[in-house]
Amino acid sequence: MGLIQEAMPAQLLVPPQPSSRRRPRPGWRQQPTTTAALLLVLTSAAHAYTLPSSRPTTPKPSSPHFSSGPTKKRFGYSLGNLPTSTLGRSHRSPECLARIRLALDLTRDILGIPADHRVVLLPGGGDTGAYEAALWSLVGAKGVPVEALVWDAFGSSWHDDLVNQLRVEDVRLVKAPHGELPDLSKVNAQEHDVCFVWNGTTSGVCLPDDGAPWIPASGPGRGRGLTVCDATSACFCMRLPWDKLDVTTFSWQKALGGEGGHGMMVLSPRALARLEENAESGLLASRQIPKLLRLAGDVKTGKVLEGLWEGSTINTPSMLCVEDYIDALGWVQKEGGVEGMIARSKANLGVVEEFVEGRPWLSFLAKDSRTRSSTSVCLEVGGLGGGGGGEGGRKGGSSSDKAKAAAQLKGMVRLLEEEGVAFDIASYRDAPPGLRVWGGPTVEREDVERLMPWIEWAYEDVKATI
Repeated sequence: MGLIQEAMPAQLLVPPQPSSRRRPRPGWRQQPTTTAALLLVLTSAAHAYTLPSSRPTTPKPSSPHFSSGPTKKRFGYSLGNLPTSTLGRSHRSPECLARIRLALDLTRDILGIPADHRVVLLPGGGDTGAYEAALWSLVGAKGVPVEALVWDAFGSSWHDDLVNQLRVEDVRLVKAPHGELPDLSKVNAQEHDVCFVWNGTTSGVCLPDDGAPWIPASGPGRGRGLTVCDATSACFCMRLPWDKLDVTTFSWQKALGGEGGHGMMVLSPRALARLEENAESGLLASRQIPKLLRLAGDVKTGKVLEGLWEGSTINTPSMLCVEDYIDALGWVQKEGGVEGMIARSKANLGVVEEFVEGRPWLSFLAKDSRTRSSTSVCLEVGGLGGGGGGEGGRKGGSSSDKAKAAAQLKGMVRLLEEEGVAFDIASYRDAPPGLRVWGGPTVEREDVERLMPWIEWAYEDVKATI
């Protein structure tokens, strides 16, 4: 109390005294409201007058944007450099269609998408809308069981949609806890539709870079099963085996720092054949698919309007966002294409791995380095909540320890935001408590290096003051 007593006015430290003109009041310990107020003052004073931990001597990151979506704009980006001639024009005009076609063509070229696959722009719902469109139109064919692979919050939501919204009859859940992958060798991608995320944005767990041996390549002998891949935080940052993916969705707001609201879909010939099959069986008509999610222009034939491959869209796109995406694609080409993006992202992950190695209170949610995401880097913070050791209030412990650990984590995030060091790095709301730092290619390695000591400073500060 010595430090607090010196800092606090004397009258706040003395219990209320009876008034000479009124009946004596009960002692201050019997007044819950007064006691709570006094404790609040004492706690605030203790925080204010606790000596802060040493601030890092390294500079702050040049940009505090480490959000996992929308993500940081590339270094040197300027809104003023974007063409504006298509603004205020109909998206069906020849000029706008030409710009959208350019975006689709650049996407195909940079990602190495096969010539027989179709690339579609689906404005209005981002990756979520694109993946929903795939589920509603393509999954659930008669006689084809569905396997939902779940290792993050979005995979879980796709499973929920299959079971509770679309009410697909035969859905098999293949699930692993946050931080792990399930046993993929038991997945039957030959005869079953398989729905999965390539990179768990909320768990920091991705498929290993091994070509997905559990998925058979397209060609003679391939069964009826389709692979339906949510690749939104993997596309442009991880190698994708296009010959094994029938439906792939992603958005501009992840790897390339684009704007939200626009989804992309890549469809294999097998996926297009399934669309016609679902039309002939009556499945498309029976589902009463909302227009925004309806891939087939005619639900009776399953035929897609050819204009979709040439820049036409189901819903109106933002042409400013289209220009923003084209700008990002041009930057990717200058930086070495997909391989250049992978190298930049892996370099960012390497910085975090080196920092974590010497700090027992910090660990990756993904324990296996082979499945550790280089984009959505998810960290667990131990030693909080009054518990000892590296785990702290993270696992086990009393409810009060867990509550204190949660408050301290929020305090870390708040401190880093107030300092202008890092924005939006709290873990996803449905993921285990921790930190989530975006390490995609638009983030500069030097900024990640500068961020790390500030995370440690925030950790020491909240442990001392909360």
